[in-house]
Amino acid sequence: MFTGIVERMGVIKKIETKKNLLVLSIDLGDLAKGLCIGDSVSISGVCLTVIAKKGSVASFDLMRETIEKTALRQVKVGGRVNLELSLQAGSRMGGHFVTGHVDEVAVIKDIVNEENWVAFRIGISKTNRRFIAPKASVTVDGISLTIGKVGVDYFEVYLIPHTLKITTLGLKKAGDDVNIETDILAKYLLNASSI
Repeated sequence: MFTGIVERMGVIKKIETKKNLLVLSIDLGDLAKGLCIGDSVSISGVCLTVIAKKGSVASFDLMRETIEKTALRQVKVGGRVNLELSLQAGSRMGGHFVTGHVDEVAVIKDIVNEENWVAFRIGISKTNRRFIAPKASVTVDGISLTIGKVGVDYFEVYLIPHTLKITTLGLKKAGDDVNIETDILAKYLLNASSI
């Protein structure tokens, strides 16, 4: 479980390709301290397990399902990813409940830049659109954001300079893919109301 409050960006150091598997080695910087094999880390919104660690570099297995269903299939050596360690009992809850289970890979349709304010318009499928509502939460590449405007097949999020500086969203452009996790509470509510 995570909160969607990104702690830092990591750098992809190595990508190993195996049958039905990718092994990503990522420099986690100071987040690697105290991290053990078996711990969960959110990598751009995808919950992955540490399988090896050497210094500040940790390795993670991506099985075929993860490769097919997330934007991590597009990472390259030298690329950056958003990092968040798993939530500990008693920690502050700065964002919202995030599982690290990606609902879909969406496309950034448009980015509007104004002074100290940036809007991202992101496409959303009909299946997941029902979980999107103004002022609700959404996770974009592991970042907890508040939903602004909502259209038939898109939603908008608004970013402050700090978010753009410490996350990969500051490196994105229109046409790029992002991992989307809709709010787990909305899923439970809609599921309960349909029973």
